[in-house]
Amino acid sequence: MALPDTAPLLVGLLLLFHAFGAWAIVEVNMEDKVEVMAGETAQITCMFTTDEGLGGTTIQWFYVLPNKERQRIYNKEPMHEAAEQNTLFTHRISLNVNGTAAVLAIRDVGVRDNLEFICVIKTLTPEEAEGRTQLQVFKSPTFPTIEAVETGISVNEEAPSKIGSCRVKNGYPKPHITWYRNNMPLRNTPREVVVTSSTTIESSGLFSVQSELTMKVKKEDKDAVFYCEVIYFVPGATKMTESQHINITVYYLPTEVTIWVESPKGKIKEGDTLELRCDNNGNYPSSITTIKHQNSEYSVENKTMVRTNVKRLDGGVYECTFEETDNFEVISRSTKVSVNYLESAVIMPKDSIAVMEGEELKASCNALSSLQTSTTWFKNEKLVSKGNTLSVKSATLETAGMYKCVVTVPEMEGMKTSSTLQVNVKGSPQILGPDVQEVETYETTVNLTCSATGFPAPTIMWTTSDGKNLNALQTETEDGAQSVVTFKITPNVKVFCNASNDFGSKVVEFNIKTIVHTTPTTTTTTSTNTITYDTVQTPTKSPNIKKESKGFVIAIIIIAIFLLAILGSVLYFLYKKGRICGRSGKQDFSKRKSSKDNIVVEMKSDNTEEAILLGVNGEKQQPNDQ
Repeated sequence: MALPDTAPLLVGLLLLFHAFGAWAIVEVNMEDKVEVMAGETAQITCMFTTDEGLGGTTIQWFYVLPNKERQRIYNKEPMHEAAEQNTLFTHRISLNVNGTAAVLAIRDVGVRDNLEFICVIKTLTPEEAEGRTQLQVFKSPTFPTIEAVETGISVNEEAPSKIGSCRVKNGYPKPHITWYRNNMPLRNTPREVVVTSSTTIESSGLFSVQSELTMKVKKEDKDAVFYCEVIYFVPGATKMTESQHINITVYYLPTEVTIWVESPKGKIKEGDTLELRCDNNGNYPSSITTIKHQNSEYSVENKTMVRTNVKRLDGGVYECTFEETDNFEVISRSTKVSVNYLESAVIMPKDSIAVMEGEELKASCNALSSLQTSTTWFKNEKLVSKGNTLSVKSATLETAGMYKCVVTVPEMEGMKTSSTLQVNVKGSPQILGPDVQEVETYETTVNLTCSATGFPAPTIMWTTSDGKNLNALQTETEDGAQSVVTFKITPNVKVFCNASNDFGSKVVEFNIKTIVHTTPTTTTTTSTNTITYDTVQTPTKSPNIKKESKGFVIAIIIIAIFLLAILGSVLYFLYKKGRICGRSGKQDFSKRKSSKDNIVVEMKSDNTEEAILLGVNGEKQQPNDQ
């Protein structure tokens, strides 16, 4: 580049200053370091002062190579400026001079740009000055990843065991990893805690760090929480991040074994399903747990034993044994199980008892049980006595029957047993009902029933007042016998029921009356008409020994229908004659006079529905005159 016309003048001035020994004063001030995150733009400022001003000032930028040599990256002269070609910063730098501040901007910095930069200020005189700034580039690492060992760790291991590993990638400067157990940092301790770290420099110049924790575990570590903490640097600060928390499986031998009844809760009775559980405070995978019934040698290799429909013999001592096969260690514990029982109720005398009428009745009921019992007696579902003994001072025929003894265990629901006793009272028979029984019927035959109580069961015989014996069907009942006879009604003949056994007899008389129902003929005469009812005899059927019958009701209905038919005919007649209000006819019935010629008689036959109206003189009236 050609110098301008003022160049000779400047050269002359420099010679003049040199001749008189007047040198310019140059000073440079720079920061010791500039910090910036990777990928951002770094700005390095060079503050300078000179007596000559900017017109004769040259600004040069260098960076220091690893061998301590300088590499110029930018040159600014009074008439020319440019970035040096074929350097690391050729296309990424620019210079901005504002007064006495020269700012070098470096775009898209990376960790390889962690270099020392030099700013040199020169004047027309030989005087020059320089300043240095260290550029520090930071890169935050990735979030730390942590992995725990998949297998369990035994507390019996002599050497420290691996707990897990923690890794962080692509950070600058190199991140630091610290291990924590339950929020407490872990440091290297001989034969207890060992932390091993390794660092990898990636092709990008970034650091990746991996740390492995090994330690001797204790039983308490089964609930411990492990994690790693990563410390890294950013411009003007230090940051920290934590990994996820992990747990480890710790195997340890038990110091205690426990066995208990899981169900049922509370007391156990025969018929229940018994479930026993066994556990210990260890967790070795190579252990064997056995539950054994000492009385029967029944056992299962499991932590649970289930026995259905247990009996009293299933009670006794159950032992749980824990055996660790690797360490040959055995621990056991036992428990006693009681199975409560209630045997079947036993009544004495057994099955049935017979006592004479008026004598004392006594019976006892007992059931063997492991618990306190309660006994009650029932007859016909009604409570008759409490306690083991049933006692009746003076037995009667009403005392006879089926008695039920119920034995329960009040403190355990569902424990219940029962038995029955048939009580028979010896005595002469008694027939239910009065000695003379009146029977009314519309039928020609009647069914008669005779029920008798007594023990032995009475024999029932049927006879009539004319000396005949009747055949009948007899059945035994709970407290005696019952007989039913079908009797063809004969006038003035009575029927007798005779019940007898070894202790006497009883007779009941049946008086039978036959009811014949008839409807009388009724004739009604008024000033205008006469109504005649025919006599109708209505035989009906009714149940035995009942005063009311269905046939009687049917007869009443038929009569009512018949009366309604006659009433309808009369109303129709009056309607035709205009005697009913609202009838429009040729005659005014209010002016008509009654006479004998107006009296008519309606005759109705059972064989025809036609009604004939006759005058007093016997002439037939035409329909239009009715």
